[in-house]
Amino acid sequence: MGCSPETKGFPRCCPASAGFRRRLLSGRQKEFLIMKTKNIAANAMLAAMCAVLGYLAIETNEFKITFETFPIYIAALLFGPADAVAVGLVGTFIYQLLKYGISATTLLWMLPYAVCALIAGIFAKKLEFNLSAKQIMIITVLCELTITLLNTGVIYIDSNIYGYYTPALILGSLAFRLAICIAKGIAFGTVLPKLLNILRKRQV
Repeated sequence: MGCSPETKGFPRCCPASAGFRRRLLSGRQKEFLIMKTKNIAANAMLAAMCAVLGYLAIETNEFKITFETFPIYIAALLFGPADAVAVGLVGTFIYQLLKYGISATTLLWMLPYAVCALIAGIFAKKLEFNLSAKQIMIITVLCELTITLLNTGVIYIDSNIYGYYTPALILGSLAFRLAICIAKGIAFGTVLPKLLNILRKRQV
């Protein structure tokens, strides 16, 4: 009995071709599973870095210096907005939980980092993850400014809820905090291009 006409290069009734298709599909599924597993592992590691860096922040009544956005940028520029938002939310939630516990404004303190992750991830995805050093610098400075401004709004809400609001608290150190965030954005934008190239070569 002969084989039926070929479809996509494989005879329909040929056992050898059917087995090849199954092996091909299995190989693709295995490759996808490996990539997905590596991606999840990388996100978990970056979220842990975010939590540790947030927990170790230099903090006073007037300002806070933290580097927790650095792993968020890595996730955004390598994997896109969904992964970056996951890293940002998980990482900031862990350190908020460990350092301050759960409060009425916990989610609000997490929000600026999710917005930062979304902006950087969408920008990177739109440019097909092929960003120049200048574009990365623009993203990091823009995101750091966004976080600072959003955090200022959260400070206002939190201080009114918990009764420690003063105008000086909101506006007194704003210029200094903006200067810090710009400096951080420039520093991140300087380091990230080389680091991303290394990570891509290692197929992270």
